[in-house]
Amino acid sequence: MTHEDKGSYGKKRPPDLKLNPAIAERVKQGSAEGKISCAAAFKVASELKVAPEEVSATIDLLEIPIIKCQLGLFGYAPVKRAVKAAETVSPALEAAIRESLVKGKFPCASAWEIAQKFKIAKMEVSSASEALKIKISTCQLETF
Repeated sequence: MTHEDKGSYGKKRPPDLKLNPAIAERVKQGSAEGKISCAAAFKVASELKVAPEEVSATIDLLEIPIIKCQLGLFGYAPVKRAVKAAETVSPALEAAIRESLVKGKFPCASAWEIAQKFKIAKMEVSSASEALKIKISTCQLETF
């Protein structure tokens, strides 16, 4: 959800969804200035051994904006996006990205997997995706 949705993040969740107190406490500890970074949200998920989606739901119910997407796609005020298209993309990286497409879109989780496989930064994968004009979709924290 975007900053324009601030104050209504929880509305995208089922009305009967209950806040998990342990996750909520850890999210509050990981936030700064009323916001939480993508990396901090994933750290909470890892430490508590829960799915990122559970952390995301808690973040939404607490009405905390997620910032600094690790792929550079959102949360970098004042420019919003930090990712820039790569000047070149290796054939191997391009092939890996294209093989990961689902209905023409590139899932966030696949971008992370490719970064790990190629031993490169996540932002390098999203930069390659930008250069190839391939849209990254299905954020693991459900922001898009």
